[in-house]
Amino acid sequence: MAYEERRPAGRRQEQPRERAVGRTPRKKRRRRGSAGGTLLYVAFVIGISTLLAAVGWVAANDVLALNKEERSAIITVAEGETFNEVVDDLKENGLIEFKSVFHLYSVFSHAADKITPGTYQLDTNMDYRAIVTNLGSKSPNRQKVTVTIPEGFTVAQIFGRLEEYGVSTVAKLNDMASTHDYNFSFLKEIPLGSPDRLEGYLFPDTYEFYLGEDPKTAINKMLVNFDRRFDDEMRAAAQEKGYSVRDIVIIASMIEKETDGTDQAHIASVIYNRLTNTSAETVGLLGIDATLVYALGRPITQDDYQTADTPYNTYKYQGLPPGPISNPGMVAIRAAMNPDSTSDYYYVLGNDGKHHFFKTLKGQQDFIAQQQVEKRSG
Repeated sequence: MAYEERRPAGRRQEQPRERAVGRTPRKKRRRRGSAGGTLLYVAFVIGISTLLAAVGWVAANDVLALNKEERSAIITVAEGETFNEVVDDLKENGLIEFKSVFHLYSVFSHAADKITPGTYQLDTNMDYRAIVTNLGSKSPNRQKVTVTIPEGFTVAQIFGRLEEYGVSTVAKLNDMASTHDYNFSFLKEIPLGSPDRLEGYLFPDTYEFYLGEDPKTAINKMLVNFDRRFDDEMRAAAQEKGYSVRDIVIIASMIEKETDGTDQAHIASVIYNRLTNTSAETVGLLGIDATLVYALGRPITQDDYQTADTPYNTYKYQGLPPGPISNPGMVAIRAAMNPDSTSDYYYVLGNDGKHHFFKTLKGQQDFIAQQQVEKRSG
């Protein structure tokens, strides 16, 4: 029996498909303008590159200080001034063109940490690196000023002069003098809190300071000078006589204020005679006008001798005043160390401009009366 080939039910027999006669395969369409877009993009890239190159070249000129008109500018970096303010000043003076580029440079060079307060002369031909270097503490272009501090100036007068010459401000100097603990043996027992604590120790001399100097540095320079001048030999000699460095400075400060540079050793003898002989008619009172003027800060009146209640009133309180009343020079200090040997307790300035000395109050008063008669008749 012949078997027929069976197909699964429900499935049609697939016939081979014939390609339609006369039909060809589709071709992909080209996008119109693709060549033009490429050219435009290339032109854009070239333009941006050219622009960036131009900007980079201009920025490089600023960084390297190329093609700049040569001139100088004085730049002052004030204490507490921000880096942004310094950059503004550089821009205003034509030392830099692009603040943003200089800020970027400062990030990598740590420029803000290197700039020191002061006054500097800079040139437009300085590149960024030179500008930062020349705004530092070791800059050869940092401006200096010579200041002379006369003998007998007080702390207030010294600070006023330093401000006048642009070294620092009175406020900053006062604050530093009051609060900074300078490491000198002669200051150890003097408490912080007032600029007067340095009275007597800012040695009068001619100094070179930087404009815009750090107030701590300016003060320290004068203290170092005192420490050097009042040497170990002098300190030992003072101690041998029973006096401290401070005692000698107090006496020297009074001598400085009481004289015009002459008779200092003789006036020193009067001070020591009054200090050591309390049984004399002066009873241990120094009776020096200059101490009272210092305390009151004004010319004194006759009533002040008895009514002014201050330890600097040497007409009312025995012994030395509590502190120096000026900053004495070396001549006055040596006079305080080596007074003349006399028996005098009084002195007065005569009509001739010279000091006249007396052993008694009566001798002094008689001389004053005589001087008044001569003045009226003359």
